Amino acid sequence: MNKTPRFLLALLLPLLAFSQVARAESFDEGIEYQLVTPAQATDDPDKVEVLELFWYGCPHCYHLEPEIQAWLATKPDNVEFRRMPAILGQSWGIHARAFYTAEVLGVLDRIHEPLFAAIHEQNRHLNTEESLQGFFAEHGVDPEEFTKAFNSFTVESKYRRALSLTKKYGIDGVPAIIVNGKYRTSATLAEGRERMFRVVDFLVQKETGAAK
Repeated sequence: MNKTPRFLLALLLPLLAFSQVARAESFDEGIEYQLVTPAQATDDPDKVEVLELFWYGCPHCYHLEPEIQAWLATKPDNVEFRRMPAILGQSWGIHARAFYTAEVLGVLDRIHEPLFAAIHEQNRHLNTEESLQGFFAEHGVDPEEFTKAFNSFTVESKYRRALSLTKKYGIDGVPAIIVNGKYRTSATLAEGRERMFRVVDFLVQKETGAAK
C-alpha cells in the first residue's frame, strides 16, 4: 500500500485547509458591504473599478497606504484602481483641490505620499492655498504653475464631480472603497483593514463572474 510521506502531508494539509476556507469565504450585503443606490457609472466598463475615497487629513487613510500598495501588487489584471478625495468639509475641499492640482500638473506620484507624511508625521498645517503652494514648491512645482492649476476650470470641474460623487456614494467617513460603482465597504463595516481587502476581493470576483 502506497503511503504519502509524512513531510508531504505536513505541507499539503495547511494548503488544502486554506483552499477550502478561501472557496467558502463569502460576505453579506448590509454587514460587510452595502449597495450604492443607484449604482454609479465607472470610467472603463471593461474593467472592474476599485475606488478608494480618502482625505489627506485622515490618519486612518495615511496608515492604509502601505496596505493599498501591497494589495495593488496582487490585484487581478481586470481591476482598475483609482483614488478620489472625499469632500465632507471645508478642509477636505482644499485637500481635494490639492490632489487634482497634482493630477493636472502630472506630479501626483511625487506629491501624494509626501503630502500625507507632511501632515501626519511632521504635523504641518497644509490647509490653505498659500501653504500648499509652498509645499508643492518644495517638490519642484513652480509656484505660478501651481496657482494657475489650483484655480483652473479643470480642477474646479474635478472638485465638483468629487463633491457630487461623495454624496452619491453615500460616504460619511473615510477610508472607504467603492467596487465597480455598486458596492461600498470600509474597515468599519468589514471590522478591520485586512478583512476589508478580503471583502474587496470577494466583490471583485462577484463582478468578474457577472461580466462573463
